[in-house]
Amino acid sequence: MKNNSSASRRRFLQQIGATSMVAAAAPLQSFAAQQKAEERILLYEKPISVGDKIRLGVIGFGVQGHFDLASALKVPGVELAGICDLYTGRIENAKELYGKDLYTTRNYKELLDRPDIDAVIIATHDVWHARITIDALAKGKHVYCEKPMVYKIDEGHRVIQAQKKYNKVLQVGSQRVSSIGLAKAKEMLANGEIGKLNMVNAVYDRQSSIGAWEYTIPKDADASTCDWNRFIEATAKMEFDAKKFFWWRAFKEVGTGVAGDLFIHLLSGTHFMTNSNGPETIFSTGQFSHWKDGRNLPDVMSGVMQYADTPEHPAFQLTLQVNFVSGTGGQEVIRLIGSEGVMDVKGNTISVKHSIMPEAPGFGGYDSVFTFSKSMQDEMTKEYNAKWTEAQRKRPIKEDVIFKAPPGYDEHVDHFTNFFDAIRTGKQVVEDATFGFRAAAPALACNESYFSKKIIQWDPVNMKLK
Repeated sequence: MKNNSSASRRRFLQQIGATSMVAAAAPLQSFAAQQKAEERILLYEKPISVGDKIRLGVIGFGVQGHFDLASALKVPGVELAGICDLYTGRIENAKELYGKDLYTTRNYKELLDRPDIDAVIIATHDVWHARITIDALAKGKHVYCEKPMVYKIDEGHRVIQAQKKYNKVLQVGSQRVSSIGLAKAKEMLANGEIGKLNMVNAVYDRQSSIGAWEYTIPKDADASTCDWNRFIEATAKMEFDAKKFFWWRAFKEVGTGVAGDLFIHLLSGTHFMTNSNGPETIFSTGQFSHWKDGRNLPDVMSGVMQYADTPEHPAFQLTLQVNFVSGTGGQEVIRLIGSEGVMDVKGNTISVKHSIMPEAPGFGGYDSVFTFSKSMQDEMTKEYNAKWTEAQRKRPIKEDVIFKAPPGYDEHVDHFTNFFDAIRTGKQVVEDATFGFRAAAPALACNESYFSKKIIQWDPVNMKLK
């Protein structure tokens, strides 16, 4: 449960890209990124002192809870202090993985009462996120909460206020906003690499039963082994349903569907790269195409959002797409389209292709000029040739760009490093409660739009429905 050896520190610095970033030559890396890498090397090359150790608790030890904990423990000086889950099989699994002496509980409040826990990962069903986050902050714990930060839009301001009141670090778990790739894309966009932004097309497709959340349900699942009565303390009363417990993302009673699971990744990334506070109008539509397994949230969904012209960015339109039975085999890409090119963000690989209009307007070809009289054609051709040089009629050529993160880089570990750095140094995290809510609210508004079949009006500055 400890990670403080010299070898593990070197491996960790590679995973967060620190050693590679210091060695990178411009323009592949910004000065700010190199400076951050240098600071991290200075911090983590030396052993972590006892006073800087962080003891971590986990609330919700399902699929994401496992991945989150594994990434968190790669950060030097982080130790596991306890795990909470409602399902008895996961309590048993926790002890199998981390030792029979590990503190475990099915009651998250008991874990929060422990004075030896400094921070918690909250990786529960969406319906529990805000409640546990606020309780954890009130108990003096730093919080890493999985996305979406809230299950309902009206919970957002309460979480933000709690973070401010108790003055603890809160980071939301859309790890891409900490990535080297998105940082580079943000830098290139700000430097005008694709001209003036006008549209973003964001896609997150899958093509598998697991991708569609049909996870394996254990044979012993019942109301007792899943502590169902405790589980539904955050919901309306309902009879035990193993699907709602283990396939919860697909059910609106406990989850938020593709909007809260995947739209939010696309929104978080777009907001980070553009410095946006969010859209003003939101519309979404969806359908049930293939996974007709009792779910009540669609397996194919699209959204359209309009972003206003602001000091941070020009007006642009964002289209969102998730298809759980996509013949592409699955894909994730955010495509930023500007007046002079296209930037494709695929994980930590960024590619830019340019297409720049010539200075001279078009003349001839598929144009009305050939429908004029010959004398008029001749006269106008002569005038055009006199006004515009050959060079002005050609499209300017600009070299394409490809950026890839260094080998061994892990954005999930990088995101957790930002979280623990903020606890140790007092620095701000990228994805705090305000950022997390500004990503969650438009995603959740997509569900509202889908069910109401209406356009949702949103105030991105004051973070409220209009």
